[in-house]
Order: sequence, then C-alpha cells, then structure tokens
Amino acid sequence: MFLRLKARVNYWLARRLFRWSWFVRNPRGWRWLEGQFARMANLGDVGAQSFYGHILTFRGVGLGAREEGVRLLRLAALAGDGKAAYQVGVISLAGTPSKAPDPAEAARFWGIAAKAGHPLAQIKLQELASRDSTE
Repeated sequence: MFLRLKARVNYWLARRLFRWSWFVRNPRGWRWLEGQFARMANLGDVGAQSFYGHILTFRGVGLGAREEGVRLLRLAALAGDGKAAYQVGVISLAGTPSKAPDPAEAARFWGIAAKAGHPLAQIKLQELASRDSTE
C-alpha cells in the first residue's frame, strides 16, 4: 500500500518535472523520470501506460524501446484510452519492423478510439472504408 502511494506521488512529480526542459535534458534527471513512468506503467496505470508508451514509441532509442512503447500503447488502448487506441491504429496500418501492416487491426483500434471520443478516429475509419471499397 505504502509503495503504491509512493509510486503515485513520484509519478505525479515526474509528470510536473517533465515540463521543465532543463530537467529532461539532464541525463540523471531523465533516468529518474523514465524510472517513475516505467514504474507506474508496470503497475497497470492506464494513463501512465499511454503516456510512457507514446514517449517510447516516438522518442525511444532503439527497436526494443519502440516495441515496448507499442506494447504499452496496446495495453492502454485495450483498457479504453482513446489516444492510445488511435495511435495503435495508425501504427497497425503503417506496420512495424516486426509486423506487417494490418488494416483490420487498425480499424479495430480506431473503433475503440471512436467509442472513447477521439476526434480523428471516425475520420480514419471512414477513410479506411472508402479505401477498401475502391480497391
């Protein structure tokens, strides 16, 4: 119980410090921030999974970091996070080095995002449907 509370407080602080560019650019500061983000994501916090997943997917160094980012985004998307579901749909349609493009999976995740209220998800679903009907 105490460790979970401590993790939440540290995560809250890390999210605030993330806005300070000098702290993010500092290697020790970044390692601490990343540790707090990873801890909360591993504890199953959907917001942390989405946030840290986005960081790893788009700013992570190396294929392993990007794959972990996509994994975290998938977890958050399946838990109902609209932003994560939208991104997983975009990634699914584009493909990754380890996975071929999958329009059906993209449509599935955009459906989740649309249900969560993401503003672009319905547009992407319509574009995908019109693309499929012309092929």
